[in-house]
Amino acid sequence: TLSGGMDSCVTLAHALNEGCEVAVLHTDYGQRTEGRERHAFQDIARHYQIPAHRQLVVPFGHLSVIGGSSLLDIKTEIPVGDLHRQGVPSTYVPFRNAHLLSTATSWAEVLGASRIYVGFVQE
Repeated sequence: TLSGGMDSCVTLAHALNEGCEVAVLHTDYGQRTEGRERHAFQDIARHYQIPAHRQLVVPFGHLSVIGGSSLLDIKTEIPVGDLHRQGVPSTYVPFRNAHLLSTATSWAEVLGASRIYVGFVQE
């Protein structure tokens, strides 16, 4: 999966360094940062010359309907980053990574892929 952030970009570079033929998956789940994330996704795919047929953007609108995250709710302020913060940040999207993994697994089966790489943040 490739959000366009540093974690997923480094993970992609690692997969390429291992000699993998890659395909990249991006999800739009109504996150307030989607415009910037999509732009980064496209720039990274272009930089690594990933063919268009190996790039997939999947809508996950159901996550924004479910809510539960300041990343999805425009009425909730997104906090400034804090390296000393305790607990789960308000930007955490409940169970999002499981949705990403199941979708990546479905596409991997279609492609005949043998590996799935993800660059998730610890939370």
